[in-house]
Amino acid sequence: METMERYRRAQDGFDATLAAMPAGRWDAPSMCSEWTVRDVAGHVVWGQEQLRAWATGAEYAVSTGAPGSPHPGELAGADPLATWREARAAGDATLTPETLARLTAIPGLGEVSMAAVVTLLTTDLLAHSWDIGHALGLSVPLDQTLIPGSFEWARANVLRRPGFFGPELTPPAGTDDVEEVRWLAFLGRAAWQPVPA
Repeated sequence: METMERYRRAQDGFDATLAAMPAGRWDAPSMCSEWTVRDVAGHVVWGQEQLRAWATGAEYAVSTGAPGSPHPGELAGADPLATWREARAAGDATLTPETLARLTAIPGLGEVSMAAVVTLLTTDLLAHSWDIGHALGLSVPLDQTLIPGSFEWARANVLRRPGFFGPELTPPAGTDDVEEVRWLAFLGRAAWQPVPA
């Protein structure tokens, strides 16, 4: 599966998760510590806007939605689904073969191509789809075809520090043969634990 196809499928999955949100639950806790569902949506919107800036060479000084920021929900606005869709469309419009070859510098990863940024965001979208869906008990399953590639990327690139990824977890016996569970555990997410009340 090519980079852009994987990315678009991850975007579609995140879109489906936001579209399945029950009314009035945007400010419910997500599985990201200290972030609500609206905060997760705002962070992902920020990622789309940052992507567009990197792809076009424009300046983007907004840090509200960066990893670890306290209130990224501000970027999601009153209608996070519409805000996400607008940001997605604007970001996608900048992704061409030429811009995917452009190099950009990312803290912690160094100088990488925009194609590598797209691969990073594929994992980000997948993980945050789970962060929202699991917390709210939504029946929006992750695209299982994307997990092997995301797992491969994570093993080579994950940054374990506050605001990024927590320590790798060990799934309990009986769950450790499920690739999605192992992938989530590698990203510091305990899929086997009940949702906090």
